[in-house]
Amino acid sequence: MKRISRTLAAVAVAFSLPCLSRTAVEAQRRHPNIVVIVSDDMGYADIGDHGSKDIPTPNIDALARGGIRFTDAYVSGPYCSPTRAGLLTGRYPQRFGHEFNPESAPSHSEIGLPPGEKTMADRLRAAGYRTALVGKWHLGRGDKFHPLERGFDEFFGFLGGAHSYIATNAEGANPLLDGRKIVAETTYLTDAFADRAVVFIKRQKSRPFFLYLAFNAVHTPMHATEKYLARFPHIADQQRRTYAAMLSAMDDGIGRTLAALREAGLEEDTLIVFFNDNGGPTMAGTTINGSSNAPLRGSKRQTWEGGIRVAFIVRWKGRLAEGKTDSRPVIQLDVLPTALAAAGVVAQPQWKFDGVNLLPFLTGKRSGAPHEALFWRLGENIAIRKGEWKLVKTSERPLQAVDPAVYNELSGAELYNLSDDISERKNLAAAHPGKVRELAADWQRWNRELAKPLWAPTSR
Repeated sequence: MKRISRTLAAVAVAFSLPCLSRTAVEAQRRHPNIVVIVSDDMGYADIGDHGSKDIPTPNIDALARGGIRFTDAYVSGPYCSPTRAGLLTGRYPQRFGHEFNPESAPSHSEIGLPPGEKTMADRLRAAGYRTALVGKWHLGRGDKFHPLERGFDEFFGFLGGAHSYIATNAEGANPLLDGRKIVAETTYLTDAFADRAVVFIKRQKSRPFFLYLAFNAVHTPMHATEKYLARFPHIADQQRRTYAAMLSAMDDGIGRTLAALREAGLEEDTLIVFFNDNGGPTMAGTTINGSSNAPLRGSKRQTWEGGIRVAFIVRWKGRLAEGKTDSRPVIQLDVLPTALAAAGVVAQPQWKFDGVNLLPFLTGKRSGAPHEALFWRLGENIAIRKGEWKLVKTSERPLQAVDPAVYNELSGAELYNLSDDISERKNLAAAHPGKVRELAADWQRWNRELAKPLWAPTSR
């Protein structure tokens, strides 16, 4: 009787399968693809869903309409490399000494993301994923830091912090690489990165993959082709016009990447995350590019909201809500635990993630905020956000390393309630000394857990 029941059940399943779409059946048989897209030095105000009027970003906006846009999303580094280190490890990079950008000079080949830190690519490759990085690395130039040594099966991009978009020949100290091979590229670099992403998706569509698409747009140098400049005759300021053209090129590239997923029938089988690596650089001493962080105060390299609050979108078609905004604070450290959960990998306590799996919060299985508090330190630039309250101390001075064992200088820190003061204009420290003491104590407890920076800071 049991054998007959099993046979009838099998027949029932077989007859029910045609009722499911091919995509749905495939989704049941395999883990989802993971696509993480990162922009570089983009201003908070410079996408349509954040109110941009002069730079259309239809593909980023469409991604938001098809997923969840976080209004209060952050990155752990107010500038490039620490954010990338936090993304790939799921940990505050200050915990392992990766507090500052590494120097790009060949003489500094011994500094980078510590080899003892496992990356998202390491963990997903161990779970059977094909892994690829297209674009900017900025986590060390030496052989032991190379992406192909850090879990990636494929790499097309550059190792340093910035690169020409047009003069992409094989000369110079920071060449374009295909794997380990130095290559020349005649295509505008943003287009070339999108091309390679599309090729990878088409080639790997039959197995789960992790694609880390790290555009260097819209980081300096300010290079744009006439094709993209011609879209913005209405922008009189030349720097802003070039910035707009560069951003438009990246938006096109994101659109082509999304189209490749759609054409391969992978939309419902791909978790996509898009975010920017830090706030737009708007103050002297940074790589100013014409971006805008309005209505936020501050710039890249600062811990006011303009340096750390970023665009952040999550989409998993058919699995997560579409066209939703979420005001709960999240951080890029959450991407790795979320991706691992989607891939069926159980995070282990010894991995010591600071990020959290966002999926149960996004599906309604868990309520409340994913984080009790979020923390920042970039030398003497510090901040903590706890609920709607934020304690911050930052400056425009050149960056200086601090010893976490002795650093406790919080005098002069400013207190803001972000629920009604997103621009951080009304300092409430004098009116709420108890809240200042509470947040300062929380930040100092976190600070005592950190490592000493492994190298001196750079200002860029």
